[in-house]
Amino acid sequence: MEREAFAQRLKMALAAIGDDGSSPTRLAKAFNRRYPGSPVTLHAARKWLQGEAIPSQDKLRILADWLGVASDWLRYGNESPTCHAKERAPSLDYELAREISALSLPHQDVVRALVKSLLEAEKRPVQGSIA
Repeated sequence: MEREAFAQRLKMALAAIGDDGSSPTRLAKAFNRRYPGSPVTLHAARKWLQGEAIPSQDKLRILADWLGVASDWLRYGNESPTCHAKERAPSLDYELAREISALSLPHQDVVRALVKSLLEAEKRPVQGSIA
């Protein structure tokens, strides 16, 4: 019953951000972009959604932060679902970082150069724009 209640709260929080909570694939991909540890499997995400398992505390914190809810509410149903965090910092895309680190060193250098170029381009004013 505790796991089923967790699954219902998870689906409710997913619905609040515009996801119907029916796709373990979407949940796993979105979670893994935000989680610095080993990626969760599709099977694990399915178990969360079906009420067969509750994620560990570190994973719960990531889920709660991403979904904008209090981790206590997500895990236990306590208090209000509203997140008490002041402002959430944007999370690092760990899945992207893992993919970049799997590249050869020369290709990693290309990615670094591209990112540097994009950052510099964002700092420059756009030609012909009205200030």
